Amino acid sequence: MGIYLNPGNEEFYNAVRNSKIYVDKTELIKFTNSVLCSEQRNVCVSRPRRFGKSMAANMLLAYYSRGCNSAELFDKLAIASEEGYESNLNKYNVIHLNMIDFLSRTDSINELIEYLKKKVLRELKKEYPDIDCFDWNDLVDVLETIHYEKKQPFIFIIDEWDCIFRKYPHNVEEQKKYLDFLRFLLKDKSYVALAYMTGILPIKKYGEHSALNMFDEYSMTNQRELAEFTGFTEEEVSRLCTQYDMPYEKMKQWYDGYELKGVQIYNPRSVVMALLGHDFDSYWTKTETYEALKKYIQLDMYNLKALVTRLIVGESVSVNPDKFQNDMTTLQSADDVLTLLVHLGYLTYDFYNQKVKIPNQEVQKEFINCIEDGGWEPVMDAIRNSDELLASTLSGDEEQVAAMIEQAHQENTSILKYNDENALACVISLAYYSAKKDYSVYRELAGEKGYADMVFVPRSNVNKPAIVVELKWNKDADTAIEQIKERQYVESLKGYSGEIVLVGVNYAAGKDGAGEFKKHECRIEKVNV
Repeated sequence: MGIYLNPGNEEFYNAVRNSKIYVDKTELIKFTNSVLCSEQRNVCVSRPRRFGKSMAANMLLAYYSRGCNSAELFDKLAIASEEGYESNLNKYNVIHLNMIDFLSRTDSINELIEYLKKKVLRELKKEYPDIDCFDWNDLVDVLETIHYEKKQPFIFIIDEWDCIFRKYPHNVEEQKKYLDFLRFLLKDKSYVALAYMTGILPIKKYGEHSALNMFDEYSMTNQRELAEFTGFTEEEVSRLCTQYDMPYEKMKQWYDGYELKGVQIYNPRSVVMALLGHDFDSYWTKTETYEALKKYIQLDMYNLKALVTRLIVGESVSVNPDKFQNDMTTLQSADDVLTLLVHLGYLTYDFYNQKVKIPNQEVQKEFINCIEDGGWEPVMDAIRNSDELLASTLSGDEEQVAAMIEQAHQENTSILKYNDENALACVISLAYYSAKKDYSVYRELAGEKGYADMVFVPRSNVNKPAIVVELKWNKDADTAIEQIKERQYVESLKGYSGEIVLVGVNYAAGKDGAGEFKKHECRIEKVNV
């Protein structure tokens, strides 16, 4: 048993036996067992920081490594009932490499590669003193010889593989040296039974260099069959909330929202911290300063300010992730910036509709932190005034509501096109921003005979009326109210009983004898169901 070759199972043991909360993700092993020694044996799983990358690596290490006996650990976990469990348990030579460890000890890629090879070769020679290798300084030759003579394949578990690209973001030559080293070590080598790499970014397109094109990628834009292992699932979180007597709906509001091809994923770090502390706070975002997000959304290009504003108010934005070059510097469009934010965990990507949105309240707060200065004053003014607007709406003050919506609309003309119906809807969402604390807010929600523009449904244990909003353009607010009634939009509130506030908003723009005019009006009625 060594540090890099066939290490023990201590880290996974601590996670299972000593941690206060452990969620069983061992069925990931069922997948890795299915690709052993196959054409699909090279797997790269990328996900944001603190989303369990190292936990999964330690689990695989404990399961496969010949350097320990892990039967006692795994026999009571989900993988134990799967076919092939015993036949692969602790049967492989495992080489575990955390690239951050090597990066922190060296000053260049050449030094990193040489240091890594020396450390691994030293342990191989100690484990196999009887092997007659042609060149004990050639790592690939040594691995090939051991495999040939002992008939023992190797599993490579490489954690934080892409940290090199974060340290040398602009040094293409250093990047290529590193990629070439990994390619020569892993590609088309019979001694490789499995190569499992983890990182934050996918690996496919670092410039024109495709050295690692043998890897199958599982990223935040398409986790494929590994979606349920990316974080905590709804079922897992619901069970934990019951166990720790925590409100599931609030847990969902704060930490859910990562949409992975139909699988809803919660941020695992934040869920664990919330359960242990018995409160709700921004736990994941505090593991890195908000500057990490701010530097990207403050880029004065690509119409980003308008897109980010739409995201902040809860809208989804169309994105093409296919052109993204999988680094943090080659950002040639808004699509590239937004795709990067998906991989960093600040946005979630709807694979089927090709749209992104802010996943949950925790991340939402981080976006607000990032726009409190630097040219976002009109947006922040609308957000700060949103409590007053909501109170005026619930009290039925039509003139005040119209005046505040008009102010928000006018002040954000530099960000959003003024004479545009979608822009008005965005402004309304922005103006009612604070309602998200007490309401689930829906756009285009189906009623009996059409779609209501906006519906505010009070969250459980919130004693406030529901709100239905209809928007009109160059008509009148009375028409908006009548449409809510005639098309029975209140039917969108299935299961709700109590007071409903009907809000009709009209924006009129044009010319009259006095010149151009722009006017907002509002009508408010209250009904009970």
